[in-house]
Amino acid sequence: MTAGNKRARLMDRLFKNYFLFSILALCLVLAMVVFFIGRTAILTFGEVSLAEFFFSLNWTPEEDQFGAALFIINTLSLTALTMVIAVPISVGMAILMAEISPNWLKKIIRPLLDLLVGIPSIVYGYLGLTVLLPFLRELSGEGLGDGLLAAALVLTIMILPTISRISDDAISAVPKKYRDASYALGSTRLQTIFKAVLPAAGRGIVAAIILGMTRAIGETMAVVMVIGNTPQLAKSLFAPASVLTSNIVMQISNVEFESTWNYSLHMMAFLLLLISFALILLIRYVGRKREV
Repeated sequence: MTAGNKRARLMDRLFKNYFLFSILALCLVLAMVVFFIGRTAILTFGEVSLAEFFFSLNWTPEEDQFGAALFIINTLSLTALTMVIAVPISVGMAILMAEISPNWLKKIIRPLLDLLVGIPSIVYGYLGLTVLLPFLRELSGEGLGDGLLAAALVLTIMILPTISRISDDAISAVPKKYRDASYALGSTRLQTIFKAVLPAAGRGIVAAIILGMTRAIGETMAVVMVIGNTPQLAKSLFAPASVLTSNIVMQISNVEFESTWNYSLHMMAFLLLLISFALILLIRYVGRKREV
């Protein structure tokens, strides 16, 4: 064996060990996050029953009432409203970029969307606070304009680039033979898009939507700035409310560490962690089915 071959084998071994160490370190960090949050979160049920925490709408920590149901319902409502607004716009933009727009327009839209992905969430929140809330206040004629609708619109702007770009890639990856076969059967351009291209790209689009949903559920600062941060069940789109993320960030610094209040906030964080894991696993499942 020559000296060059020995060096090559040594480098291969070093890189393999480095990547193995990186994977183990990542798994260790993830396990520590789950352990430390979960260890504190589970203490909640030493003071609060499962039924009260998950089904009670009464969140009054000063009176030892720790019902998190209103935050869970508000979180689900906000996510659903965001996706109802964001998905049609995002998928429509993806279709426009991949199938309809000329190349010069694609070269403008795609980098612009990539730029929007990298903007910090607090910038979106500030724009929502200074531009969107006054408009919604005038529109509703009541309150300050904050609430679920304001938060949903801000989240829509935030996740729209992510869903659009991934959906664009999924649509662009559909083989040209699908389009040629559709045109050969006499289909129009729109018929080809909706009956041939989109079904073929369906799993990629679904994965993009789930990824956008994951970001919407976990977003904090932008939501805090426009939702109103009132611990009550949202009675309308313009009523101030609070979700899991906003309640955690608004209250976590004001509680004693060894208190049921703190344990309950950790349980909310643990719920968000579990939801994120579930959605990521769902993305992986959809991706594998797509490959098959």
